Amino acid sequence: PPRRRTRSFRRLPNRYYQNKLRLALIGQSLFGQEVYANLQKQGHKVVGVFTVPDKDGKADPLAVAAEKDGTPVFKFPRWRVKGKPILEVVETYKSVGAELNVLPFCSQFIPMNVIDYPIHGSIIYHPSILPLHRGASAINWTLINGDKKAGFSIFWADDGLDTGPILLQRECPVEPNDTVDTLYNRFLFPEGIKAMVEAVQLIADGKAPRIPQPEEGASYEGIQKKSNAKVNSQPAEAIHNWIRGHDKVPGAWITINGQVVTLYGSSLLSGTVPTGQALEIEEASQPGLITNKGLVLYGLDAKAILVKNLQFEDGKMIPAAKYFSTGESSNLELTEEEKKMAEDIRGIWKGILSNIPKIEDTTDFFKSGAASMDVVRLVEEIKQKCGGVQLQNEDVYMATVFQDFIQMFVRKLRGEDTQEELIVDYATKDVNNMTVTMPYQCFINGKFEDAENGKMYDTINPTDGSVICKVSYASVADVDKAVAAAKEAFDSGPWGKMNPRDRGRLLYKLADLMEDHQEELATIEAIDSGAVYTLALKTHVGMSIQTFRYFAGWCDKIQGTTIPINQARPNHNLTFTKKEPLGVCAIVIPWNYPLMMLAWKSAACLAAGNTLVLKPAQVTPLTALKFAELTVKAGIPKGVINIVPGSGGLVGQRMADHPDIRKLGFTGSTPIGKQIMKSCAVSNLKKVSLELGGKSPLIIFNDCDMDKAVRMGMSSVFFNKGENCIAAGRLFVEESIHDEYITRVVEEIKKMKIGDPLDRSTDHGPQNHKAHLEKLLEYCEVGKKEGATLVYGGYQVDRPGFFMAPTVFTNVEDHMFIAKEESFGPVMVVSKFKDGDIDGVLKRANDTEFGLASGVFTRDINKAMYVSERLEAGTVFINTYNKTDVASPFGGFKQSGFGKDLGEEALHEYLRTKAVTVEY
Repeated sequence: PPRRRTRSFRRLPNRYYQNKLRLALIGQSLFGQEVYANLQKQGHKVVGVFTVPDKDGKADPLAVAAEKDGTPVFKFPRWRVKGKPILEVVETYKSVGAELNVLPFCSQFIPMNVIDYPIHGSIIYHPSILPLHRGASAINWTLINGDKKAGFSIFWADDGLDTGPILLQRECPVEPNDTVDTLYNRFLFPEGIKAMVEAVQLIADGKAPRIPQPEEGASYEGIQKKSNAKVNSQPAEAIHNWIRGHDKVPGAWITINGQVVTLYGSSLLSGTVPTGQALEIEEASQPGLITNKGLVLYGLDAKAILVKNLQFEDGKMIPAAKYFSTGESSNLELTEEEKKMAEDIRGIWKGILSNIPKIEDTTDFFKSGAASMDVVRLVEEIKQKCGGVQLQNEDVYMATVFQDFIQMFVRKLRGEDTQEELIVDYATKDVNNMTVTMPYQCFINGKFEDAENGKMYDTINPTDGSVICKVSYASVADVDKAVAAAKEAFDSGPWGKMNPRDRGRLLYKLADLMEDHQEELATIEAIDSGAVYTLALKTHVGMSIQTFRYFAGWCDKIQGTTIPINQARPNHNLTFTKKEPLGVCAIVIPWNYPLMMLAWKSAACLAAGNTLVLKPAQVTPLTALKFAELTVKAGIPKGVINIVPGSGGLVGQRMADHPDIRKLGFTGSTPIGKQIMKSCAVSNLKKVSLELGGKSPLIIFNDCDMDKAVRMGMSSVFFNKGENCIAAGRLFVEESIHDEYITRVVEEIKKMKIGDPLDRSTDHGPQNHKAHLEKLLEYCEVGKKEGATLVYGGYQVDRPGFFMAPTVFTNVEDHMFIAKEESFGPVMVVSKFKDGDIDGVLKRANDTEFGLASGVFTRDINKAMYVSERLEAGTVFINTYNKTDVASPFGGFKQSGFGKDLGEEALHEYLRTKAVTVEY
């Protein structure tokens, strides 16, 4: 019935209301294939595809798509002979009855009696803003001439060379370091496809303009030949444009030692030119410079550009940075057997990249259309065909260009694919029944090296005040170098391209190496920080190992979300989020847990995919530098981890100010944290997480388990000599048990053994450094002067080193200095509260600007939960203390800082969230 037919018609897509044409597609390439597919999708009828013959048995992508659809395909080798149309070809073309010829990309000369035959004539795509850059190398000349705009034109074909009337044009800005490939992939290809479809529809609807091309501003440039692509002396920007305009074909070149060397991958160089080795270049205004980033070339204006890759006359390509490298490691000479294998691999590549007529040495696997499944196929085929050489998927991603891939393959075949041997100058010490080896230089870009200014300083053993060794004293220049290495590793190195699961595998391996070296690490920690060896083994080192294993497991579990949003009808929308690494992160750690604080921050940072520059505390640098050595053994790529020992005022401040650092994680005092936050905001508004001072309250009620409260109360203050972020800075003991509690605490203190931290029976070691000991003694003097009762301790132990007796103050009133300020040492500060006054003691406990941790001891679970809900602290311990775990988030409230270490939440400190919305 008519009614039903009307309803059915109304449900058809909008495109069926539009006018449609019978089209002949004349041309080739992936671009032609996409134009064909989109015209078909829009309801136009492609009545014939006229393309090039198969090459090496492979059809052009346009022919493949058309044949799959059953569209008639004609593969004429030529349309003319000696300038005259081939009659049979023209008649075959006419037989399809096209109303419009569409030429998306065509390398053949098409006769005018074909161009003019359809009722609507012919339209052609040209990759320039006509009348500028007529001719076959339009994109190249857009770059060579330094045009600020690029674009394309769709024009009506006439008997001139790209001179027909304009139908439509589109343009885009040219970025400073654009190449032919980036311009084509970013704009000319995707927008060109859309515009061709739009142009056809305008013709079908009778709305297509014919705008004559002006002759003013018209230019024609021919196809460049190798012979005239030589780089001449010009300003730097002109040289850069010349190189990128000739990128790939034919390739701009210079002469070095009488040999033609082709340049690829040019970029403008801003800022300080990196140091390097001079390279004489014939007819250049001044010598070039081989640096670790590539070849620096200077223009007549003394400005510089950077070239990444060089190709020699024999076709071999190398990174420019390796020009002066000697031996086969930079450019292997292949044996006859290896050459045969290389050709077999070339055949495998060719089988996968079916759209590429020939695999050149410069062919890029992914830029040629390969996907992740092709990586698996490549690896498995090579294993099968080439003697079982064990490649990993990651190897393909690290060597995407064919020649680089062959070099990598042969190195693996020869067993030469190991990393460069790490050279370490050690300070050694025979101690704790072993010889410990301690790196003492800055660790930058995978190497140990002296500070640029050559300065050193002494690191001291707090047990006896002796010098352990001298350590490099990093400068601002060293920080800049470390940040540059970390940025390069993130932007261009294997770390940024690495599969998250492989990243996790490296972190697991690092944790295993730390475990293998745990006794040595604990010994270094003991002599450098004064930590009791048994505690260092279990906590300083043991928890560090656990932390890396925990975050290694997170690497491949970092996920975004899918979010339902309102649909833009009649289309549909999909919105999802991605979690991305931030980039270069700075980490500044304290001296109380040197290795553990490193682990808490850097493990999460690395698991998220960032690179880092870390400053250990000036007084405790040695375990961080030993850790750096282990990262190399674990296979962490160079530049990912950099360690710069030195002062906070110099090194730490430069980190806070540096514009290339995107995140700074700091553990330390509140005043320094405030300064860091200010500097981070002023510099580049970098993300910050701060774990700062504390004055953690511990409330002990009269219904507690007294034995446990005494034992845990002492641990809450004296653990790690009181040099503990979450140490109970103030104990509130209920009045009815106060005296008994103090008596029992003093009895237990008297049993504690104070002595050498390497002695397994020692309970209490030296304070970290002399200045801190002096600060603690002053703290106790203030407490006595204000009227607090010194029950025990308060003095330096009479022995070499920086030992302080465990100390107990009672009758501490709320207004006193020691009631408000953190000691960060073995000083128990005790106040009593009236029996049953829960809200009163809560008010006193919360009357502080700090909020790192807190605790409560009671057998009454209701009371415990009531108190825990009202304590203003990031962590609350109930009937325990110091119970931290790698899976539990750690961080404070108020002026104790913000942001979390440990647990899943720590990952988010080193990630950013990107929202993506798709319409389809």
